[in-house]
Amino acid sequence: MLSLTVSERLALKGRAHQLKPTVMIGNAGLTESVLKEIALTLKTHELIKIRVMAERLQRDEILTAICTQLGAAAVQHIGKILVVYKPNPDAHLIEIKKMPRHKGKKPLTKKQLGNRG
Repeated sequence: MLSLTVSERLALKGRAHQLKPTVMIGNAGLTESVLKEIALTLKTHELIKIRVMAERLQRDEILTAICTQLGAAAVQHIGKILVVYKPNPDAHLIEIKKMPRHKGKKPLTKKQLGNRG
């Protein structure tokens, strides 16, 4: 499972905000064919949203299973939407920039980072 720093996760959350869910997981749960579709979509887009029609605990288990089996990172889990990131060295569509520090010595707050777009 890929791990992200807080600033990387914040940058990816900002990029994922305008995305629409590309994969939907229904009542059958995380099947092999759905996992292959997620892997293919991650290879193409690197950052995707997944809509899951299941209970809260099942969504947590599905997110963990996706990340461990595909070597991806969980960016966000809000309601029935999961955001997953897996870098593709061939495509390299998303470049995560380190978040800048404020002109003073203190780092920027989450609110200030979110306003940077």
